[in-house]
Amino acid sequence: MTYSQFDIENKLDGKLKIVYLNQPESFNSLNMRMLKELKDFFDECNDDENVRCIAISGRGKAFCSGQNLKEALSVGSDDEDESMIQRIVIEYYNPMVESIINNSKPIIALVNGPAVGAGAMLALICDFAIAKNTAYFSQAFVNIGLIPDTAGTYYLPKLLGRQLASYLAFTGKKLSADEAKQLGLVAEVFNEEEFEARSEEILMNLAQLPTKAIGLTKKAFAKSYNNTLAEQLDLEGIYQQEAANSLDFKEGVSAFLEKRKPEYKGK
Repeated sequence: MTYSQFDIENKLDGKLKIVYLNQPESFNSLNMRMLKELKDFFDECNDDENVRCIAISGRGKAFCSGQNLKEALSVGSDDEDESMIQRIVIEYYNPMVESIINNSKPIIALVNGPAVGAGAMLALICDFAIAKNTAYFSQAFVNIGLIPDTAGTYYLPKLLGRQLASYLAFTGKKLSADEAKQLGLVAEVFNEEEFEARSEEILMNLAQLPTKAIGLTKKAFAKSYNNTLAEQLDLEGIYQQEAANSLDFKEGVSAFLEKRKPEYKGK
């Protein structure tokens, strides 16, 4: 499939795919075509057994500046339907969010610059984020009279607690990369000189780990938000057996007994 809104870099014979949002003139703002293409790309990777890890970053100075307001306003002005914003959220944002959350492959955000509004949430709904020390995050929805979307009202209270989530959502306060890490929103922060190399090191390692187990862990974490402890314990047994049936488990055990480095296939 051909994509027009972002570039794709393949590493490890396509096992690792890095997506670079490529609309630097608008600071990689999200338009409907980009959202649709991202959703399709993540779905394509989910179905491709060769893909073991996915990352998303931005070309230019920004990671993502959020919704392209010019597009949203122009669509609304040409349409008599007063629920156009709701339709954009439902038809474009929500499917893209679900394609990330439900994906069986690890998806990592490489936050190379400002991540604002829906752009901040795009980073935070990934499995984890790695940020350049000059990046920042802002729930800037409030600055134009909107609420956090892109799963912001779902994940922010769970990641931060209600009070801090409310503070950031109500004020749109900018968080530096270091502040975001202190709050548990970001896994690693690297300075500009080492960001690319250190990030790639993490991604290359992920792309060679037991992908099946990582996907099941991701799935179990997602279920934990709504499960009771008893339900989650039952789920762990089911998923653990599924992981134990994988070729990677057999390879991991063999490598341990033979005292060698395992060579996982992601199956």
